[in-house]
Amino acid sequence: MSALVLALVAGAVVGLALGALGGGGSVLAVPALIYLLAFSPSAATTASLLIVAATSAVALYAHAREGHVAWKAGTLFAAAGVIPAYLAGAAAGRVPEAVLTVAFSAIAALAAVRMFRPSSSAPPERIRPGKAAGAGAGLGAVTGFLGVGGGFLAVPALVTVLGVTMRRAVGTSLLVITVNALAALTSRAGTGSGLDWALIGPFTGAAILGAWDGKRLGAKVSGNSLQKAFAGVLLAVAAFMLIDVIV
Repeated sequence: MSALVLALVAGAVVGLALGALGGGGSVLAVPALIYLLAFSPSAATTASLLIVAATSAVALYAHAREGHVAWKAGTLFAAAGVIPAYLAGAAAGRVPEAVLTVAFSAIAALAAVRMFRPSSSAPPERIRPGKAAGAGAGLGAVTGFLGVGGGFLAVPALVTVLGVTMRRAVGTSLLVITVNALAALTSRAGTGSGLDWALIGPFTGAAILGAWDGKRLGAKVSGNSLQKAFAGVLLAVAAFMLIDVIV
């Protein structure tokens, strides 16, 4: 199977997962880029940021049209993550690739666990600015360092820290993810010479189209069943990546 076909198929799967589940779908982008398209871990995280930023921005537009974005809360949360995302993005290029892979497998496993056992998110009695800033900064650092959107962390944080309703938290998380991904990409400006744009472009396009189909799929199939099935796949990917580094 040619690399272009693999890029299209992988992008479609990532988009479907992102559209159907909201959070966690983009975590598949990095292992797909590494193991299917032969990207290095460093190049894969940079390419993933491009894919995440583009796909999230398009999905954000769709949610904004339906009025499901809390702009003020999302902007404040995203602002707290801009500097950490920028710094983490710059640091990722100087970290050994084995360390990047292990860190990514850990965050993928965390995403899987969160999907198997979702937290009972409840709005806070009062908003604590310090806690909100810390959560936003932490998410920005994860996005910048590992090239993942982090929706599985952003959605519960927006609900439990800022009191955003669950329905609006999904749309608002896309705003946060888009801003963080762009900030991290800024720190990696000039490092894209090793990226295969002929594969990243089709991958991104397929992910965007897949996200629209995934949104429709999520409306027809039990969300709990989809989430558990995807969590199982994600856990297997995390284990494979960890074993690959050790072996």
